[in-house]
Amino acid sequence: MSPLHSLRPSSPASGPPRGPLVERLAGWSAAHRKTAVSGWLLLVVAAVLIGQQLGTKNLNSYDPGQAGQAERVLNQPVVQQPASESVLIQGRSPGQSYANDPEIRQAVQQVVAALRAVPHSAASIRSPLTTPGLVSGRSALVTFNVAGDPGHDDQAVVPALNAVAAVAAHHPGLTIEEAGGASLDRATSGITSQDFRNAEATSIPVSLVLLLIVFGALIAAGIPLLLAGTAVISAISLLAIPSRWLPIGSTTSSIVLLVGMAVGIDYSLFYLRRTREERAAGHDTPEALRIAAGTSGRAIVVSGLTVMIALAGLFLTGIDVFSGVAVGTILVVGVAVLGSLTFLPAILSLLGGWTDQGRIPWLGRRRTAARESRFWGLLARAVVRRPRPAGALLALAVPVLSLNLENPGLHELPSNVPVVHALIDIQQAFPGGPEPAEVVVTGSDLGGPQVSRAIAALHAQVAATHRAIREPITTEMFGNDQVLIVSVPLAGGGTDATSDNALATLRTQVLPATLGHVSGISYAVGGLTAGNHDFDAQLAKTVPWVFAFVLGLAFLLLGAAFRSVSIPALSIGLNLLSVGAAYGLMVWIFQDGHLQGALGFTPYGGITPWLPLFMFVLLFGLSMDYHVFILSRIRELRRGGAPAAQAITGGIGRSAGVVTSAAVIMVAVFSIFATLSMIEFKMFGVAMAAAVLLDATIVRGILLPAGLALLGDRAWYLPRWLTWLPGPRPETAPSSPPADRQHPPRPDLTNQSA
Repeated sequence: MSPLHSLRPSSPASGPPRGPLVERLAGWSAAHRKTAVSGWLLLVVAAVLIGQQLGTKNLNSYDPGQAGQAERVLNQPVVQQPASESVLIQGRSPGQSYANDPEIRQAVQQVVAALRAVPHSAASIRSPLTTPGLVSGRSALVTFNVAGDPGHDDQAVVPALNAVAAVAAHHPGLTIEEAGGASLDRATSGITSQDFRNAEATSIPVSLVLLLIVFGALIAAGIPLLLAGTAVISAISLLAIPSRWLPIGSTTSSIVLLVGMAVGIDYSLFYLRRTREERAAGHDTPEALRIAAGTSGRAIVVSGLTVMIALAGLFLTGIDVFSGVAVGTILVVGVAVLGSLTFLPAILSLLGGWTDQGRIPWLGRRRTAARESRFWGLLARAVVRRPRPAGALLALAVPVLSLNLENPGLHELPSNVPVVHALIDIQQAFPGGPEPAEVVVTGSDLGGPQVSRAIAALHAQVAATHRAIREPITTEMFGNDQVLIVSVPLAGGGTDATSDNALATLRTQVLPATLGHVSGISYAVGGLTAGNHDFDAQLAKTVPWVFAFVLGLAFLLLGAAFRSVSIPALSIGLNLLSVGAAYGLMVWIFQDGHLQGALGFTPYGGITPWLPLFMFVLLFGLSMDYHVFILSRIRELRRGGAPAAQAITGGIGRSAGVVTSAAVIMVAVFSIFATLSMIEFKMFGVAMAAAVLLDATIVRGILLPAGLALLGDRAWYLPRWLTWLPGPRPETAPSSPPADRQHPPRPDLTNQSA
């Protein structure tokens, strides 16, 4: 039965009324606390054992469209395509040239000789000595393929790197540097692995310190970390199951860790805060837990479902990597919700008053006492008296109008990384050379005269396309003439509009006029430019459906939870406003280049295309944690008889403090990403931290009460044609305010949904 369904006795003769499902589940866990705690720990152990037994498979993720078709052929066993490397030999003076400078020519000969001396690392060496098109003014290029197993080319390339470095040391007057697929993979994997290890090692201690400040007691601070940690361990272990058919990589595990820690800590904070508040009101621990289950527990269920709905929108993109992330994050949120309804009340019942033990000196006594936030209460009263429009957030969102979606390309890592610096130099000297488009041809008689004539015609198209495609165009055959790969350098930097236009020329004009005339073959264009272009095109096609899916289902879920159309409309509007402000801030900082010195990045005039969509679903889901928690408290006071204005200010005052505390922890964790090396993670960390902070303060503390005040009683109105929605039935609140008391009347939990 849905946890949103109101459970009512069918008749007085049916026995004592049964509480909602969430309350009954938490009540059972609290009454059988040892069984519930043991069961949860056994679940975690079982998940770990399943993960170890099955092991996580490393399936390849493919780009959508034509690039994905090419990638699937390239990953066939018959195609063992080695990584290519390039060595730039360049004079430092503009007056130098390969033709008139003997030192440059000598350095080229020495680089070739050094690479030939390491045949286990370098093969298929090409240089200006044997191949035309590898000289450009004062620059010369030596290219080679990394020898050995392509699966370990990041290790096999090391002797070649050392050989080139030795030649460079003998020519201080020249620039001699190496870069390519293997050396870039080696540098990227090393930097990102170290970054993530540091981030993961930092996030838990930072969270613990902040939880100590929030709760003022060691045991209470450890409970959220225990729930979040066990949920993350279980979810990451269980990813071994979907890894059989979806790509699950290290990035997926890192995102699962981030989301799991966020929701696990949030849910624990909400539950612990309400339990403390009810105990401070004079209830014993079992009764406090029962009330917390019927209020905060229900909010956790609604919030968790909203988060999972938002993340499920990623499936609609049809992009492999998003599907893997969606499965992992939905799994960890579901496990965290389950733990909040079972393990959390059980451990709180088991500990009882011990949750407040281990108080921090000068802080513990004040923090362990549950009090209404004076600041947020005063602010809410001021806002309700004079509601104000959302001018500040609208101003922050203005830069999003100039949003330019573009892949970072060579700017993904800082320019002070040697291989990145080398790639930039090579790209400037030989545009399109390091990352050519790959035309993957399959079919019959690939070594025959028709294909040979088509390849010759392809060379002739260089001039006809006004150098949109460039030399050197190379071919390589694999698997007994089963697969032919034609490498075609493109104009531009590989990820910019010039390269996209060159790709379109290759796909729509050059190839149909050449290989397109050969019968019995098929071809697909892959490579860096094609992969990014097809990925972006798929995103552009599916983003409207993702937004419609997430917003539509969230509207129905919130409408069912709060029996209103105005509440979900207001919630969605405020969420979109905070997301827009985060987008605007991201554009202002990273696209326009502000704060680049402080954050350590090189602006390239764009925002990574996958980031806005991923941020939308993640922010929409996580911000609903706070929104549902506050709205649930306001509705509870309204049902208890409080007038609309008093319910708004009371709900904000009693919940905004814990919401702000949860947000500060999440902001601290996201901010760690701003210290990572890759610009994509910097964008993600800065924008998410800013969005969560804005959402928990300006949106939930100011704009939400302002919106509710303007709506008045209309906020809780549900049209008759929507009464079919499941959920609690509307109740008429008394017109007079309730008697003055320190705490609101205890809600009738037998008439409230889970």
